[in-house]
Amino acid sequence: QVSLVESGGGLVQPGGSLRLSCVASGISLSTFATQWFRQAPGTEREGVASISKDRTTLYANSAKGRFTISRDDASNTVFLQMDNLRPDDTALYSCATAPYPTLKWTETHVASFGPGTQVTVSS
Repeated sequence: QVSLVESGGGLVQPGGSLRLSCVASGISLSTFATQWFRQAPGTEREGVASISKDRTTLYANSAKGRFTISRDDASNTVFLQMDNLRPDDTALYSCATAPYPTLKWTETHVASFGPGTQVTVSS
């Protein structure tokens, strides 16, 4: 059974950092692209970053220069390092796999989405 579980969210002040983790079971993340998405209340799910099988990365404009996606094959985990966080980064962050790198949730393996981890940026 395929399962993705996110962790690492929390409350942080503007300008702070968080490192999110997406741990997979039942699937090897090195065989697919893995994406991070976020969704704030009342908004559509938004793609944040993607990493391909060969570790090519793709970022949303809002994430460029502040967020870094990476993968550790030994632990079957994809990370999202988030620096210089802003209040508009507040959202529920979740991960999903896809056959290719994409920032469109409709192009992912939709059933692979994990429950998410909440990130709140506030002073």
